Amino acid sequence: MIASCSVNIFWCDSRFSESGALSIFDPSDDEAIEKASENRTATRQDSDSKPAVKKKRKQPTECFLSQPEEKQESAVKAKKRKKKKISDVLQKSAPKPGVPADLQNLLSQHFGENRSVIEIEELKLSDSCFLPANDLTHSFSSYLKEICPKWAKLRRNHKEKKSLVMLVLCSSALRSLELIKSMTAFKGDCRVIKLFAKHIKIKEQMNMLEKGMFHIGVGTPGRVKALVEQDVLCLNSVKYMILDWNWRDQKLRRMMDIPEIKKETIDLLEKSIIKLCRDGSVKLGLF
Repeated sequence: MIASCSVNIFWCDSRFSESGALSIFDPSDDEAIEKASENRTATRQDSDSKPAVKKKRKQPTECFLSQPEEKQESAVKAKKRKKKKISDVLQKSAPKPGVPADLQNLLSQHFGENRSVIEIEELKLSDSCFLPANDLTHSFSSYLKEICPKWAKLRRNHKEKKSLVMLVLCSSALRSLELIKSMTAFKGDCRVIKLFAKHIKIKEQMNMLEKGMFHIGVGTPGRVKALVEQDVLCLNSVKYMILDWNWRDQKLRRMMDIPEIKKETIDLLEKSIIKLCRDGSVKLGLF
């Protein structure tokens, strides 16, 4: 009688280890390896997604910083629009002729902050120091004829060098040339010297004053002031000083509206003209 026997066959995965020995590998270990690889990919995805989260957090801060800059720019634009121009003011009201009180107020405002009450009183001029002001109806020649009725006699008696009988101050060289042309009917054969810096060197003007004799000087306060400081131009013989007060340039500015011209004119008045006016030797006119 032949006895039957059952044989159980186990399948196993045989792999060699690093040492070369045969090792038996359990199939359940494949599942552990797959889980470990899934965990690694998950951690990599998390690490890759972190920078994106940081960028989203920075966006609100960037938008918040850009808002105040826009407000500042709009505020600056609003301030610029509020500034008034001289042309806008003149359109609403007609220009008024200058009067001696305008010059007095200008001097008191200029010296009010840095001078004492006594010093300001010394700079004040009485009404007798001023000539009749232009009422905007005169030409330059007709105005000079009105304020200088004895000009012919003064012209004949003047024989001194480095001096003038009449000094005219204006804002620019071009305006000086215009005034010289417009006084042709008044000056006659009087000698006129140009006292401005454009195209004329100060040495040339110094030589002309030292060698020649002139009755009228027309120019800018800066060049006149420089010649007085060089002791080339003496103002002791001046009888009339005319300020081109009412004329306006292309920007509708008067000579006292230009800061440089205003400062140089006031300096010239303070250093020499005001004292001569108080002594009674010089008369001021506002054209």
